[in-house]
Amino acid sequence: MRLVLLGPPGAGKGTQARMLESELRVPQVASGDLLRMAVRNRTALGLQAKAFMDRGALVPDQLVLGMIEERLTQADAQSGFVLDGFPRTVAQAEALERILIRRSEKLDKVVAIAVPDEEIVKRISGRRTCRSCGAMYHVMYEPPRKTNVCNDCGGELYQRDDDAEKTVRARLEVYASATRPLLNYYRSSGILAEIDGIGRPEEIGRRILAGLGTN
Repeated sequence: MRLVLLGPPGAGKGTQARMLESELRVPQVASGDLLRMAVRNRTALGLQAKAFMDRGALVPDQLVLGMIEERLTQADAQSGFVLDGFPRTVAQAEALERILIRRSEKLDKVVAIAVPDEEIVKRISGRRTCRSCGAMYHVMYEPPRKTNVCNDCGGELYQRDDDAEKTVRARLEVYASATRPLLNYYRSSGILAEIDGIGRPEEIGRRILAGLGTN
């Protein structure tokens, strides 16, 4: 099964992509992981991407698409994949479709995890990280035993800049303007499954599998 997983930051895409990887026995293909791996391994595409990253510029779509196309040629992806974090725009979706056409393949389903903005803000802005050991907590869902003190090492807990409410809301605005149009794009193709993203991860996972018709 060939899937795309969509949703705003903090919707739990990574968790659900790993579940689908295990359940469907197809690889999770995360664009961010591919990029970091290509840079670390100093591949031709990775070196090109690094040149953009070193000067703080966005990596062009064509480079990301090249990495994804390269990944989809590997043996474990021949029977399917779960694309996590890509595409992010309609232009990227159209480019992905061209890649799949060249491979005589097509997407089976696009799963969109829907979570209200206020819930996303609550999820992300409540995160706290230990300065010493990197352990993660949440002020509401997984608080430390002692306020702002790590259970494991006693280090100070802090809020990362990326997790600040202002930053989260800015990321949601970017998602709304660039990525939500993808919903209409895939809805018109008849392959969109919209899933309620509120609840425990295993509950959401069951909804996704039901939407795929696998249970």
